[in-house]
Amino acid sequence: MDARDLAAARRDYALGGLDESDLAPEPMAMFERWYADAVSAGIHEPNAMAVATATPDGVPSLRFVLLKGFDAGPDGGFVFYTNQASRKGAELAANPRVALLFPWHPLERQVRVEGTAAPVSRAEVDAYFARRPRGSRLGAWASHQSEVVSGRAELETAYAEAERRFEGVEEIPPPEEWGGYRVTPEVVEFWQGRTGRMHDRLVYRLAEDGWATERLAP
Repeated sequence: MDARDLAAARRDYALGGLDESDLAPEPMAMFERWYADAVSAGIHEPNAMAVATATPDGVPSLRFVLLKGFDAGPDGGFVFYTNQASRKGAELAANPRVALLFPWHPLERQVRVEGTAAPVSRAEVDAYFARRPRGSRLGAWASHQSEVVSGRAELETAYAEAERRFEGVEEIPPPEEWGGYRVTPEVVEFWQGRTGRMHDRLVYRLAEDGWATERLAP
């Protein structure tokens, strides 16, 4: 598809706009409001978010993960879980700066976050891991995320070994390298599509005396 085809595929935006008077006093309360809208709209996996990390010398990487919790309030953050020995885990250990993106296309909305990731407590990890489906817990033991494997058969063999190891065990513990992160935001942008490409972009920025807001040109 060339640029002309892509341009022809664009459509107009139908929803109303986002005004400064619509904003909550702080971004996590605003996110809670918009997240509830996404859930009510029936968006598939509204908690899916892109997570961008980078090496200390600036080489970026990007992937989708699922948001597993967020804390409303001025000290809130965004929580996700992963294998900390994975590429993103290694990059976060060396450079905790991170960016998130929630793409809620049916609502013509996006939320963009910049902040710093820090590991959550082991108690939080254990509590969340215990709620995961059994198959997912076994998969966490079977897969050494981001490592090169010889083929699908190697993964299936590792999963079968995990099944044998934990046969009859109800409370499967998390692997040592499995954990989670809380992203503390410093910048949160709420983007609302508008007609004529005159989109609304309202941004919270963390300042010394609290959150400041500003509007960006689309």
